[in-house]
Amino acid sequence: MPVLTIVCFAVAAAVGLTAAIAHLSGRTPGIPVALIHGLFAATGLILVISLVLRSPMAGLGMYALISFLVAAVGGFILFSFHVRKKTLPRGLIVGHGLLAVAGFVLLLLWVL
Repeated sequence: MPVLTIVCFAVAAAVGLTAAIAHLSGRTPGIPVALIHGLFAATGLILVISLVLRSPMAGLGMYALISFLVAAVGGFILFSFHVRKKTLPRGLIVGHGLLAVAGFVLLLLWVL
């Protein structure tokens, strides 16, 4: 299950990075891209929760989970802007991405 968790977050990161670069370049991707990103990220988040709850030594896994949870809140806020056709705040896009990357690095350190 740890490998599947990493793969889910890697796909979410690839789609999210592509979407962020497009948006910051002036081309906002459509809702389907955001949904695909969110689907993989949510699946990864559920898997991380499962891993942390089943592990007697969560350690870095707990920090990864917290980072992903905060990033998820930012993702929900960004999605709400997207659905309402409002301009997505660049700082929130960057902060969301940085938190997710931090969570991914912590996850990798914990699992590997």
